Amino acid sequence: MKVRVAGAVRTGRAMDLRRLFHSHAEDVGESRSEALSLRDVAREVRGDGGRDFDRDCTVGSDCGGEYDGALAIDCPDPGPVHDHVGVIRAEMDLSVRPALAAAARTRGHTAPQADELAAVRDRRDALDVPELDLERARRRVADANDATEEMRERVATLRGRVQALRDADADPTDAEADLAEATRRLSEVQTERIAAEQALTEARERARANRQRRRERLRLADRADNLRRAAREHLADEVRSAFADARDAVPDGDIGESVESALAVARVAAYDAPVVLARETDPFESAAEAAEWLDGPVIRL
Repeated sequence: MKVRVAGAVRTGRAMDLRRLFHSHAEDVGESRSEALSLRDVAREVRGDGGRDFDRDCTVGSDCGGEYDGALAIDCPDPGPVHDHVGVIRAEMDLSVRPALAAAARTRGHTAPQADELAAVRDRRDALDVPELDLERARRRVADANDATEEMRERVATLRGRVQALRDADADPTDAEADLAEATRRLSEVQTERIAAEQALTEARERARANRQRRRERLRLADRADNLRRAAREHLADEVRSAFADARDAVPDGDIGESVESALAVARVAAYDAPVVLARETDPFESAAEAAEWLDGPVIRL
């Protein structure tokens, strides 16, 4: 990896940023905590720190100017094991089994459940369950029924008026025109009611199909979860003995069980991006000693 610190570039697989940034902080009058944080370093290792590494900068060159005092890290992309032990700090929350499974994968181990798990996930993801607004379809039917009843009443009323005019030997022409228009509108709303009822029937059928898809999707999700847990357990078992040996080999120090486990996981794993060791969790004398023990790149902070 290549690290730019305070305008200068260092390279190697063991970096002690404590000394580098302590010296820089004294030069610019900052406290060490103001100079750098674990979050800063972790973001740079992940590549989302927001700074571009100037690849024209070489070891021993002065890359200061507007970047003076900034940190930039050029390293391989972190792997899945970094999600668990990429930053090792005091009282960290480590789930050992998933971490060991990730470490096992870096060593080329595979789980016998892998193919079935992939197939189940593909089937689950292929089950599309679209949103369906049954209430809207019901309202459409209700509105069509109301409109139909209203037009039937109007047609009945107009028929009575036409008949009354005829019985009275009065001119029914206007009333007959109104009746014809009302009859035409009644036919339209009856057609709309039939269409609305058909749409509601189809929506209910789709809703039933969606419920079946949803149940199948939940079943597949449960199956995938079970397979994932079984695969994780299998992978963790593949390196559990090596993990126990690594735990026993952690240098003496009051660092806590979670940190000891994290160091052991990192030792078991194969990784290219650096692991970041916080000051209070580091039992090593130097960054070089840590890198040798872990057999991987290290940044001490």
